[in-house]
Amino acid sequence: MTQFKEKAGKDREAASVGLYIYPNLMAADILAYRATHVPVGEDQKQHLELARDIAQKFNLDFAETIAEAGYDGGFFPLPEPLIIGPATRVMSLRDGTKKMSKSDASDMSRINLTDDADAIARKIRKAKTDPDPLPSEPEGLKGRPEAENLAGIYAALAGRSLADVLREFGGSQFSAFKQNLIDLAVSKLAPIAAEKCRLEADEAYVRSVLADGAARARAIAGPVYREVKRIVGFVSA
Repeated sequence: MTQFKEKAGKDREAASVGLYIYPNLMAADILAYRATHVPVGEDQKQHLELARDIAQKFNLDFAETIAEAGYDGGFFPLPEPLIIGPATRVMSLRDGTKKMSKSDASDMSRINLTDDADAIARKIRKAKTDPDPLPSEPEGLKGRPEAENLAGIYAALAGRSLADVLREFGGSQFSAFKQNLIDLAVSKLAPIAAEKCRLEADEAYVRSVLADGAARARAIAGPVYREVKRIVGFVSA
């Protein structure tokens, strides 16, 4: 998996088992609910392909038992990735060729949902750019990863297409564009941080939501898990 190779790098022998088996855990989360479509970022597409491979392998290996149980076309659907929006892969504010990640050593590389307005503004102002103004159309972003990243973030937060954003800001210097991005990011993300603080102060409510979600998840996944054990032959019918 390219994700493991990228994250583990030269120290793959020291990487945790959690990093290594993450794609299998993701597949389990998807298949336990027999999901058909999964909204993901572009970097997760390979993990969806693994989930599809596992589902297909299971359907083929136990095809006879599955058919006898009345499941037409296999027990597990082959999940499709839903990759939508202008920012399908948000990149680091310090290096437009690397994915924005909470595991990055530099806090300046990312915007956290807990950041206040001052932190958001500081990070965007210091975000890496290039000396040229923004282009007026997407083709002008080729070879300019930092410019493409900031324009994509703006488009995603504004709910607009990248082309539409560049039509408005094409020719602008980054100093002016960054201020517009700061205003937009603060307006969209500050309420999330405020709501997080509010919820953290009400632990009883959070625990009740978690308990309710777990109960609803078990109601869906439990029968699937039992049926898989029956199909495999771990339990009798």
